Amino acid sequence: MSQPHDLIVGIIGGMGPEATIDLMARIIELTPATEDSDHIHMLVDNNPKVPSRIDAIVNRAPIDPTPTLIAMAQGLERQGADYLVMPCNTAHAYHEAIAAEISIPFLNLLELTARAAVQKVPGLCKVGLLGSSALGLTKIYEPIFANLGVEVCYPDPAQQQDIMHLIKTIKAKKTASDAGLILAKATNQLLAKDVGVIIIACTELSLVTDLLQQHLVTVDAADVLAREVVRRSTRGSASSASEDLSIR
Repeated sequence: MSQPHDLIVGIIGGMGPEATIDLMARIIELTPATEDSDHIHMLVDNNPKVPSRIDAIVNRAPIDPTPTLIAMAQGLERQGADYLVMPCNTAHAYHEAIAAEISIPFLNLLELTARAAVQKVPGLCKVGLLGSSALGLTKIYEPIFANLGVEVCYPDPAQQQDIMHLIKTIKAKKTASDAGLILAKATNQLLAKDVGVIIIACTELSLVTDLLQQHLVTVDAADVLAREVVRRSTRGSASSASEDLSIR
């Protein structure tokens, strides 16, 4: 008989390292466990040496993270992962290329997050995205939300620069004294565009959600992913990792 938690999750991490550990901590916290053996088996490649996604996409540097990300995915598959996740939103610009080179399911964080948003707010028309500048350039969230009848809004350029400064500060393990103000200005700007939900679409920003204004309706992509991992890996069936259209 299958035992619970027999699906092994592989995590393509290191973008950034602390955010990867945060995802693992969320998974552990959400897992209904009474002893060690109840927890989920996680294989983690916490690789901070992945070429910069921001440099590649925003700064158009002559680097390509794709080969490194594919090698990480293939390594996790060889080690026995039943399915893969990648907590970095921006890196999902390479999701399709990675998925094409592996034979196990690869959950799409963006699709899971979009689905969570429309489930949270019935009749949702607009969402506001808080994430890296690369999300606005690649627009990788837009077709996913468009299929659900939802428009994606971004902070204005000046506010987006402040958000990027905050993300870099968090990555450097420094405290931004104006972090709360930066988030408040960006979210107020998005609310002025009549968004129904604020999407926390960067794992670094997920580390400081306690600084957000309490009245905001938010969907944190990191939380969505952690809950999906727990749901899949505690069902005790290898088929559960490939049930949804969001995996590839």
